Amino acid sequence: MELIITRIFDARCDRVWKAWTDPEMFMKWWGPKYFSCPLANLDFKVGGKYLVAMRSPDGKDFFSTGTYREIVQMEKITVTDSFADEKGNTVPASYYGMGETFPRETKVTITFEDHDGKTKITLNYPTTEGIDATMLDNMNQGWNQSFDKLAQSLK
Repeated sequence: MELIITRIFDARCDRVWKAWTDPEMFMKWWGPKYFSCPLANLDFKVGGKYLVAMRSPDGKDFFSTGTYREIVQMEKITVTDSFADEKGNTVPASYYGMGETFPRETKVTITFEDHDGKTKITLNYPTTEGIDATMLDNMNQGWNQSFDKLAQSLK
C-alpha cells in the first residue's frame, strides 16, 4: 500500500519549488492546520540532511529528519524521512506517543510538473508497511492541511 497525494497550486513551478527548498518559505507552510514551523534546517543537496520541527497549538515540538537522495531541479525531490529529537537523532515513533510498528525510516518522493502556468505536485510514500490505517489517515490529513497552507503562502 502507498500514500499518494496530488495537488495543483496556482503558482509557477519555480515559486512552488522554492517553497520546498528555501527555509524561510518552508517555515510558512510546514505542518498541519494550527501548527507552526519554528525550525527548518535544509541542506538542500544530494546527501544533505534536513531537520525540521512542527509545533502543536499547545507548544509541543515534533521533529523530523532525513537525507536528500535525489534532486532533479524543478522536477523531483526524493528524501528519507524519520522522526527525530531536537538534535536530529533518529527516534522511533513511540518517542512521540505513536505506534511501535511505524517504520523508523520512510522514503518520500515529491514531483513537480508545469500545469499551464500552475504547478502539479505529487507526493508519494511508495510503501506504508507498518503504518496502521488510523496513522495513514492522519498522515493524509496532515499533508493535505500542510498543502492548504502552502497554497495560501503562494498567494
